[in-house]
Amino acid sequence: MSEPALLEIRNLQKTFTTAGGEITILQQINVKIVAGERVAVVGTSGAGKTTLMHILGGLDRPTRGEILFEGDNIFALRGAALDAFRNRTIGFIFQFHQLLPEFSALENVMMPLLIGGVPRAEASEKASSILNEVGLAHRLTHKPGALSGGEQQRVAIARALVREPCLLLADEPTGNLDSGTSEEIMALLNQMHLARGLTMVIVTHNRELAASLDRVLEIEDGQLVHDILN
Repeated sequence: MSEPALLEIRNLQKTFTTAGGEITILQQINVKIVAGERVAVVGTSGAGKTTLMHILGGLDRPTRGEILFEGDNIFALRGAALDAFRNRTIGFIFQFHQLLPEFSALENVMMPLLIGGVPRAEASEKASSILNEVGLAHRLTHKPGALSGGEQQRVAIARALVREPCLLLADEPTGNLDSGTSEEIMALLNQMHLARGLTMVIVTHNRELAASLDRVLEIEDGQLVHDILN
């Protein structure tokens, strides 16, 4: 790619040591992702997709290799500095939402702002605004248990984007939803992509969803076997 990479994976390897010896989860992954791309990561269960996502987001460290964001190795950061980078730059969406059940939709979305030191009144205003943007203005005070699966995922999307990150990492964002709700969630993600200039990396088993994005990375047995532009 001629454009400069927003995100670059260089010679990535991840191994785990077990009682039976070393297990290699990812090996020699090299990928460049430019700003604004919508990239699907596909592969069978156990291929290494979620491990890759966690490393891209700085949630796990590689055994070897680098993850460069705008040319800088994110793993040169440690502790609070890495936490601050993640909170400011990356939004995460998970298959099982990871919402805090004892808090309302509004409070769940406020959480990244409060962690980042934003005053409570400002956090509440921003969280309300983005919940309205994802179609949940009427559900601000509802706790996750009172929301449908699609509504919970909308709260999760709002929470991921409330700090206005430039990179969105989503791990099976439609995996728990019926086909109609899945289409609504993907339409919402694409709407957010356009409105906010997001770069999106989405792990999915849904080949139709993957084919609707700009690019598909296929991982098998920890290796990148296909890199396809749609």
